[in-house]
Amino acid sequence: MDGNGRWASERNLARTEGHAAGEQALVDTVDAALELEISWLTVYAFSTENWRRPIAEVRYLMNFNEQLLLRRRDELNDKGVRIKFVGRRDWRIPRRLLRRIEESEVLTEQNSRLTLSIAFNYGSRAELVDAVKALNADAVEPTESAISARMYDPSMPDVDLWVRTSGEHRVSNFLLWQSAYAEFVFVNAYWPDFGRKEMYEAVEEFQRRNRRFGGL
Repeated sequence: MDGNGRWASERNLARTEGHAAGEQALVDTVDAALELEISWLTVYAFSTENWRRPIAEVRYLMNFNEQLLLRRRDELNDKGVRIKFVGRRDWRIPRRLLRRIEESEVLTEQNSRLTLSIAFNYGSRAELVDAVKALNADAVEPTESAISARMYDPSMPDVDLWVRTSGEHRVSNFLLWQSAYAEFVFVNAYWPDFGRKEMYEAVEEFQRRNRRFGGL
C-alpha cells in the first residue's frame, strides 16, 4: 500500500493525511476482494524498515492502526472477514496496539469468506531469519516444507497476484518466500487512489497471464 506520503505532499498536506486517506482505499479493496471471491488478501501496513521514519510519523502510524482496528473490525467481522497479522510482535509495538491486534484476531477467527492478512512490523528477510532460527531450535533438516511450516503464518498460501501501487517497481522485502511464482502487477496510482476499479483491473491482468510454473 504505497504512496500515501507522496499523495499528501502533492496536495500540500501533511504525510499523515495520506495515511488517513488510505483507509478508504483499504476498505474498497477488501470489498472488491469479497466481490471477486478472493479467499486471501495480504496488505503491507508497516515494515521493519519503517521504524527509521521520523518519530512523529511512527507514533502516528501506531495510533492510526489501533484506531483503524477499533473503527473497522466489527464491520469486517459482519462481512465475514477473518483478520490475521503477520510480523514480529516485539517490544517496539505498543502493548495497547498488541491487545487490539489479538482482540481483532479472536473476534474474527471463525470467519471464512476472506482472510485479511495484515503485514505489520514485517520484513520478509526477518521472517526467513526467524524461520531458520526455529529450524535450528527444533533440530530439523531445512527442507522447503520445513521452512514453510515455520513462516509467521504457515497457513498462508503462496501468492498468486502481487500488486504494488505508486509506480514503484520493487518488491521491497515483502513475501519473498511466498512469491516465488507470483504474477506481478505495478500500478501507477498512489494507494489512496486505489479502489474497486483498480483491483478489478489488476485481477483482469492476472487472468491474461499464462502461468507455467517452470513447465510447458
